[in-house]
Amino acid sequence: GDRMWHFAVSVFLVELYGNSLLLTAVYGLVVAGSVLLLGALIGDWVDKNSRLKVAQTSLIVQNSSVILCGIILMIIFLFKTQLLTLYHGWLLTLCYILVITIANIANLASTATAITIQRDWIVVVAGEDRSKLADMNATIRRIDQLTNILAPMAVGQIMTFGSPMIGCGFISAWNLMSMCVEYLLLWKVYQKTPTLALKSAKVEESELKQLNVKKESDMKPAEGVQLIIEKDKTGFEPQQEKEVGCAARMAEPFITFRDGWVAYYNQPVFLAGMGLAFLYMTVLGFDCITTGYAYTQGLSGSVLSLLMGASAVTGITGTVAFTWLRRKCGLIRTGLISGVAQLACLVLCVISVFMPGSPMDLTVSPFADISARLFEKEPLPTIAPPESEMILATGIPNLLNGSTTPANSDPEMSPEPVPLISVSLLFAGVIAARVGLWSFDLTVTQLLQENVIESERGIINGVQNSMNYLLDLLHFIMVILAPNPEAFGLLVLISVSFVAMGHIMYFRFAQKSLGKQLFVCHTPEPKAAPDSSPPGNTSTV
Repeated sequence: GDRMWHFAVSVFLVELYGNSLLLTAVYGLVVAGSVLLLGALIGDWVDKNSRLKVAQTSLIVQNSSVILCGIILMIIFLFKTQLLTLYHGWLLTLCYILVITIANIANLASTATAITIQRDWIVVVAGEDRSKLADMNATIRRIDQLTNILAPMAVGQIMTFGSPMIGCGFISAWNLMSMCVEYLLLWKVYQKTPTLALKSAKVEESELKQLNVKKESDMKPAEGVQLIIEKDKTGFEPQQEKEVGCAARMAEPFITFRDGWVAYYNQPVFLAGMGLAFLYMTVLGFDCITTGYAYTQGLSGSVLSLLMGASAVTGITGTVAFTWLRRKCGLIRTGLISGVAQLACLVLCVISVFMPGSPMDLTVSPFADISARLFEKEPLPTIAPPESEMILATGIPNLLNGSTTPANSDPEMSPEPVPLISVSLLFAGVIAARVGLWSFDLTVTQLLQENVIESERGIINGVQNSMNYLLDLLHFIMVILAPNPEAFGLLVLISVSFVAMGHIMYFRFAQKSLGKQLFVCHTPEPKAAPDSSPPGNTSTV
């Protein structure tokens, strides 16, 4: 259900907003900014609550939000003409804001689910066996990629041969059913693994010792027993303590935010995590920006779903390559090899920018579209009329002015004479690069699992998600500033540069970790026990 929604929401927003990437970029910006600000707090919440409570709560919130979003989108598609005329279109704008807000809540809940299941539960289930942990990581990622094949294909076909409204209804119904099944599966795993229940007391105690040392040495406002004793002693003290306690509770999220980022910086795998985060500063992935761009270049929802399926197949290949390379060369060297493979494939994307059919035109200002909307007061694009819906479904849109009428389109942008060499090379590079990308992602994931102690596992991975979304946020800002297709080639070049910088950071981490043995494939790596890491590797503020 989550994968269906991830694929469909970008296409829905492109269709709703006159075939422009602007609304999808705003959606991505809101999502990235929310996880950036709240990632550490989400991770801290995961650490401080029982595993079952965290998993069940995040699952219910995520699926309920997607269901609600689907219902609202169905109403918009059904009554779009009436909504355009009410209150000069402001009611429709309110609906856009509501959809983006609820979708953002769903994404935050999905982040909590990913942290608790993929970064915590799996480590407990695997125990001390590193090979088992690597195999379980790869298996989970294969399941994830398999859903990347099936979910977009199903939704893409429904939207192409049915309608967007039917697609919304299908996604809502599927999430309702899958929520019940996932809830039962989580409960069974929890019941069969008794060690999953041994978290709460230990984590709360370690959180007080490691993350809130400064707060404890101050006034200790959170200790209810102390407050009760002081109330009995004097009549003036309770009021004072109450005020301090209230102020401390208000300041606690900011203290947690600070402590989480300091803890992340002090981790031995800091450079590896930063390298992974830099890979998010890219338009060369199947997110809402690339999906929307391909949609505006003439690719239908059906073709896009097939391309996403192909990328999932290469992603599964990457998980197989990860397990094989780890056994042959070790975990750290696997990340190095994966980075080289990814960069080699992205060369195709760089070449595509300069091939026939590429919309890049350096004579056109990248900011032409946004300046026209802000300063020339060009009316916002509206939803396409019913007679043009078939044009949208077959993929003949024009990004420049938000119009879907072929008569108004530029001859250079018309689908007949435009060669497919550029877009073919672009997606060939993106799809092939998934092998190295997912192998590298699994490498950094396991490095974090092995080298972060249990009491900080949630908050460190929450900050890692924040770093990922910080770089993701920058690429959405780029698209908002330059949403016209002529600038997309520049975004491709910038993206490849950031990917290269990320792998350079990882190379530095590997060099510091292995030294002269970096290029020796068969040397065993030192064992790291996550539960017995020295205090120096954790943050004590």
